Amino acid sequence: MPASASAPTATAEVALLAEQVVQAIAPQVVGQQETLRELLLGVLCGGHCLLEGVPGVAKTLMVKSLAEALGLTFGRIQFTPDLMPADITGIDVLEENPADGSRHTRFLPGPLFAEVLLADEINRSPPKTQAALLEAMQEGHVTVGGKRHPLPAPFVTLATQNPIEQEGTYPLPEGQRDRFLFMIDVGYPSRAEELEVVRRTTGEPLPPVGSVASRERLLAAMRIVRAVPVAEHVLAACVDLVRQSRPDDPAAPAWLPRLVRWGCGPRASQALALAAKAAAAIDGRPAAELGDVRRLAGSVLRHRLVLTFEAEAEGVTANQVVERLLETGNV
Repeated sequence: MPASASAPTATAEVALLAEQVVQAIAPQVVGQQETLRELLLGVLCGGHCLLEGVPGVAKTLMVKSLAEALGLTFGRIQFTPDLMPADITGIDVLEENPADGSRHTRFLPGPLFAEVLLADEINRSPPKTQAALLEAMQEGHVTVGGKRHPLPAPFVTLATQNPIEQEGTYPLPEGQRDRFLFMIDVGYPSRAEELEVVRRTTGEPLPPVGSVASRERLLAAMRIVRAVPVAEHVLAACVDLVRQSRPDDPAAPAWLPRLVRWGCGPRASQALALAAKAAAAIDGRPAAELGDVRRLAGSVLRHRLVLTFEAEAEGVTANQVVERLLETGNV
């Protein structure tokens, strides 16, 4: 049966999964609905997400709660300047057989071997450790002692970084930032939400998050997302928007070269199209729409743009550039 014929029923299943996950997390996390939505979109796409926000806005809690609600294994790595690749990937150890005295090596997997990995303050680790994580994110395996060790499927890295503290940090290179499907801005809660946070967290301990899904159910939902149809004009809008972000492209607006040194690569086009499919699925819609592209453009593009020194001196942000692109483009 064609994917389009079964899409309404299939996406309804994804929408039900999303609703159950949000309900399961609700007692733990107050507000942050858009952040939770984009995290769930990232997991359904099998993509990695970079969360940026000041301390105390529930970044870690959201990631842990999401893993628990989806019934996935959870691992956390607190990145520090002295963290080495072996600390996250694991090591080979030499063991002796007590029966005959023979020796052999055995691989001890590190904390990276989890279905949902929280890479906390990822920009605090040195480049060598970031490179080890990059291999895992891109290839789905790690290499130790010349041997490849596959990671579990799904494997999703949800990384955090603090935008206000830069001492002792190692900014992520553009190549690694490009591997993140989304960069999610996590803002402060509203006054009402902050009151509720204080009310909940200063009383009785909150109940644990119950699992409402399983690995098999999630993998099925991920397959449904991939099968969601996208009209040709929506695909074209994804590609055109990304191409307009490149200063040397004929499609770029006249104002762009003054603000952007390097635009987004093809991974951004792929990410926009796939994220639009996932957005349609969790809303229970049969196909992706232009509105999905507009809504997700900021999270997909902002970390892939390299601004000029002039833009930085004027205080222009990547978010503002994306907004102008959406205004002047045909999305």
